[in-house]
Amino acid sequence: MRCEPEQSAWAHLPDVCLEHVFHWLHDRDRSQAALSRAITFCGRPLRAHTLELQSALWYVKRFGKYLEHLDLKLANPYNTAFTQKFQVIMRGLLSHLGKFNSRLVSLSIKYLDLDHLIWKTVVRAQFIKNLATFLKRTSKQLDYVNFQGARVSLEEGCELLNSLSCLTNKSFISEINIEDFFSFYLPVYSSTLFHQTMSKFHSLVTLTFNYNCISNELLVILQEHSAHSLCTLNINCHIHDPHGQVVWGMSWANLAREVMKHDHLARILLVEIPVRSISLRSCYFSDPEWTMRPTLTNLLPAYWHVLQVRETILILLCKNLLFLKVWAFLSVTFMERLLQNHAESKCILTTIKVRIYTVQPDKSEEDQMLCDIYRKFKHVIDSELNYFIITHTMV
Repeated sequence: MRCEPEQSAWAHLPDVCLEHVFHWLHDRDRSQAALSRAITFCGRPLRAHTLELQSALWYVKRFGKYLEHLDLKLANPYNTAFTQKFQVIMRGLLSHLGKFNSRLVSLSIKYLDLDHLIWKTVVRAQFIKNLATFLKRTSKQLDYVNFQGARVSLEEGCELLNSLSCLTNKSFISEINIEDFFSFYLPVYSSTLFHQTMSKFHSLVTLTFNYNCISNELLVILQEHSAHSLCTLNINCHIHDPHGQVVWGMSWANLAREVMKHDHLARILLVEIPVRSISLRSCYFSDPEWTMRPTLTNLLPAYWHVLQVRETILILLCKNLLFLKVWAFLSVTFMERLLQNHAESKCILTTIKVRIYTVQPDKSEEDQMLCDIYRKFKHVIDSELNYFIITHTMV
């Protein structure tokens, strides 16, 4: 986790107040006001959105030399004209900042989805070229970059990452987020170009990426170049990413042994990995063979000594668990077993929020079972729990 710098008193004023105050300030005072603007390009243009965008761009250009944190989001681009306009705006914005800014330490450009058809080849290539040029100019000062959801090719992605180290062939940036950075179905783990690119980062503290980037070679690179600084690896496993690589447990063990703060690492999949947390996020995949049960019953028990998970993994019992929120396809008996364990003081839950999905249009049987369960454990629920349970038909 990055430590946030101490903010000035200006940070507690709402933006609308700061905008009026800015009008009367000298540039030197404006730079201390801690006003930041998130620039979001989204949807079909409404007049209000257009005015807000113009205002945000004006502030960035007017006070660009004082800018330290820039956060850009491209949400739901809808046609080629939109992406072309976005590319033109970004060309001017990045060119201006590249010439006049020397303070930028944090850059976030998320959800570009450059592999979509709405990005013409020429427009896409020009945008990547402009961004790479900007990264080369600001590489010495940048400490954090976030390109989540860019969806670029392997060559394009490595070009952008290499831009961060072009001046000295080394980069001392501390945090990189390249989750969903590469296009779907790319076996990044087998790319020598990617390994060469990652070897140029020498002081990584936090790295967020996809599991299809992991290989024994990458773990060795992290061990050799960032063992003195590395604190956190955040790894996303996506159903559409190739996972054909074989990663040795010894590679993880060697990295964990070299890393000074290995107790903060959050990683997955092998017993040798010192896992501290696991987050399972599910979309509505059409694959009927995929279920949560193997993960809960086979994977998690391997980490019981560090995750403090009890024997009944399916019921998700943890000795220190106070809040449980589950939205999933579950059997109604899940609630009965969970409440029974609470009644027997096997857990200390104070809040239970569960949404049980079903594909059956008639939920009357499930609802009746839930009513019966409530009556059975009414004394526990009313006196000890913040309790919410509902069934929902998934169409």
